[in-house]
Amino acid sequence: MPVVKTVKPKSRKTNSAPVIGLALGGGGPMGGIYEIGALRALDEALDGLDLNKLDHYVGVNAGSFVAANLANQLTTAQMCRIFIRNEMDVHPFHPHVFYRPAYHEYLARIKAVPGLFLDAASSLLKKPSDQSLLEYLTVMAQAVPSGVFDNEGFHDYISYAFNSLGRTNDFALLDRNLMIIAADLESGETIRFGAEGNQDIPISKAIQASMAAPGVYVPVGYEGRYYMDGTLNKGMHASVAFEEGCDIVLAINPVVPVDTHTRGERKDDREGLREKIVGSGMGNVLAQSYRTMVHSRLYSGLKNVKREYPNGQLFLFEPTKEQSKMFLNSVFSFDVRKQVCEQAYQTTRKALLASADELEEALAPLGVRVRRSVLEDSGRTLSSGLYAENLPRYSAAEPLDNELRKMTKRLGSWFSRTGSFS
Repeated sequence: MPVVKTVKPKSRKTNSAPVIGLALGGGGPMGGIYEIGALRALDEALDGLDLNKLDHYVGVNAGSFVAANLANQLTTAQMCRIFIRNEMDVHPFHPHVFYRPAYHEYLARIKAVPGLFLDAASSLLKKPSDQSLLEYLTVMAQAVPSGVFDNEGFHDYISYAFNSLGRTNDFALLDRNLMIIAADLESGETIRFGAEGNQDIPISKAIQASMAAPGVYVPVGYEGRYYMDGTLNKGMHASVAFEEGCDIVLAINPVVPVDTHTRGERKDDREGLREKIVGSGMGNVLAQSYRTMVHSRLYSGLKNVKREYPNGQLFLFEPTKEQSKMFLNSVFSFDVRKQVCEQAYQTTRKALLASADELEEALAPLGVRVRRSVLEDSGRTLSSGLYAENLPRYSAAEPLDNELRKMTKRLGSWFSRTGSFS
């Protein structure tokens, strides 16, 4: 069964509604697809809970992209139509934006080769007995690119989308609290983009930094500092939501290691999985290592969350190890993306039904109820309710209304800083 973890609160104030947050983990592009399917299940099942109006959103790696879309008022149905079915002409989603070769990095490393070789030769001539030629030539490792891909194209895509249709690429102009987690490459420090005092960076650039997995993408530079994937320090950062004052946190973690020894799998299937992981090059070996590290670190962190926030309540949704094999497939395939999203949707529906009583008890002060009839509908698929929700209709006055809202926020911020109307 899917994992649903709860931490029963010791006490709760009866005169105030609980503060609710969402924490989304990583997993690269395919992890984001899984999160969209899981969120769609949550959206359908929880009557009275608007996933676009939660108190806090925390995202890392792919979760930063999905969380930012929710905070920017993109519904789960819209995300399914855009990112899974590619039905939007306004800003269609193409996975190749994630995988543009880092040509500038390649060129820079090639240019460095002659100098590195001369350094090795010079050192050998100065101290011929200190090291062997091969040992001196290890300096040539500096010619290896810092990343295979450049995700600047992904940044451009997000920037365009968030500056369109009344949305915003500015943390300060969001109506909701959004935090995007990255790691400072030079210090190892966890960076919370969107936190007070750290809102100057565009949301699109923060997402680009959070998704810059080591070795896969080049580090992302911004104002003299370089950032990498936020899962280097924690797998999901649910603790950030509790630190922000959340009483209840809904969490989705797509990163689970593949298990080739799963009982019930046919021998041929197990051998096929093993070949995909250990016999298909460095990429899948590194990916499995990453999944193992992140998942282990996640559960270690959850123990700390239980200890540090005993009054908090966490509901965690994730695939089983048997289901995680779907992440070995290509995100370029529309069929694969649909399958991953559908599996996430169905897996989360089962988990929601199993924890319906606990969820209702926790969310009752918010007037939220679990739609059991929807969850018990065995014939329901992701598409069943996808087109029942109407797309938002943008009136001619809406762009002006959005600009007025932004201007009002800017003026309010200025007045609060200056303390004067002069």
